[in-house]
Amino acid sequence: MFAMTFTIIMIVCVAIVLGIAAMFGTAVSKGYDYEHTIDPLPEEPHHNHHKDEEDKKADANQ
Repeated sequence: MFAMTFTIIMIVCVAIVLGIAAMFGTAVSKGYDYEHTIDPLPEEPHHNHHKDEEDKKADANQ
């Protein structure tokens, strides 16, 4: 009786471990298959304004 219960519990435990391993493998595979994209950087007016001032100073010094 004890051996039968132990065997059933071990089979259930192994099945759970294999199921979790399969889900982990599927998640990793989907992660590697995902196509990553990068959004373009927005224009920042204060950086452009600063650059324009530097260009004017450089032109004035020449």
